[in-house]
Amino acid sequence: MVRMRGGPRTQIYGARRVAQGMSNKEIQRCLKRYIVRELHPFILADLSDAATIT
Repeated sequence: MVRMRGGPRTQIYGARRVAQGMSNKEIQRCLKRYIVRELHPFILADLSDAATIT
């Protein structure tokens, strides 16, 4: 994930999780879940907008 290498907030998050004993794979899984939780409402809104237009 590009954000783990470039984003300062994500780098801090990753360093904290590594200190807690998590592997990179586990950290990436958590980040992906976070992204999905953040984007899910927007995706649902777009789908409902598309359904009302057609």
